[in-house]
Amino acid sequence: MSSGKRIVLASRPAAEPTVQNFRLESLDLEQPADGQVELRVLYLSLDPYMRGRMSDAKSYAKPVPVDGVMQGETICEVTRSRHPEFAAGDLVRAHTGWCTHAVMKGDAVKHINTFGAPLTTALGVLGMPGFTAYSGMKLIGRPKAGETVAVAAASGPVGSLVGQLAKLAGARAVGIAGGPQKCAYVKDALGFDACLDHRSGSLAADLAAACPQGIDVYFENVGGPIWDLIFPLLNQYSRVPVCGLIAQYSVVNTEGEDRLPALMSAILRRSILVRGFINYEFAQEHYAAFEQDLGPRVAAGEIKYREDIVDGLENAPEAFVGMLSGKNFGKLIIRVEG
Repeated sequence: MSSGKRIVLASRPAAEPTVQNFRLESLDLEQPADGQVELRVLYLSLDPYMRGRMSDAKSYAKPVPVDGVMQGETICEVTRSRHPEFAAGDLVRAHTGWCTHAVMKGDAVKHINTFGAPLTTALGVLGMPGFTAYSGMKLIGRPKAGETVAVAAASGPVGSLVGQLAKLAGARAVGIAGGPQKCAYVKDALGFDACLDHRSGSLAADLAAACPQGIDVYFENVGGPIWDLIFPLLNQYSRVPVCGLIAQYSVVNTEGEDRLPALMSAILRRSILVRGFINYEFAQEHYAAFEQDLGPRVAAGEIKYREDIVDGLENAPEAFVGMLSGKNFGKLIIRVEG
């Protein structure tokens, strides 16, 4: 029997999560059975959707049970295999959760191809966040030359690719990020036409100045007050892919003015398309094209990305809590010490 460590959900957060909502435990693994593989986790992806898994509110996926292992995608090394498609030493991607070791069915594990880019990109620009940006833009946003595309959290793994895809389509890219350092990176390194600091105190005026012809595509992954400022600028026939609402995940009190009638009226009058999506809806038909299209571009440096790597599984709770308030800079990844 092998041993390792795991992080479980100790309690459900009432509002913003804290490190006290998590617990580090020892882990014992049985020998892999026929069709299974034993894995040593190398890297763990931390993503905003995990906040939703901590709640038992109705959602598109089942919540993590209290005392259950926190969910998450990882890059692993196969240490033992009883599946014909895998051998010891293979590098794979799997949904092991927050742990150092796992035994899984081989059918739930996938070989990794990063086309020569660093291995960690399989959790970021060439993984779920990258595919979220790619599928949302390709299938819902559909930017055209000369249009204006706006995205919040523009220095993050989804937003950073959204803007670069907009530029590849010949559109203008306007980002929103937190702080001068992130805004400078978005504009200077990623090539956005503008990046606005949502902490400036003048975001409404800054948006109007940066989008004089309005906004044709707004890629929504934040929600909250930023949406309130974006919505008046949406043009007729604009498109709004909605993949996340990080500003609202921990909101408890939703009482207040009912703005839904005005919102629906404006959507009708301006013929705005608002389409929520979960990236895996499009994976079967479009994931291979995503990898073939972006993999070589990432490896060649044509598509830029940034990663924020934290060492140690035990530091995952603190890093995750910080991510929800914007403390990370780039795709947040835990380098697991197993």
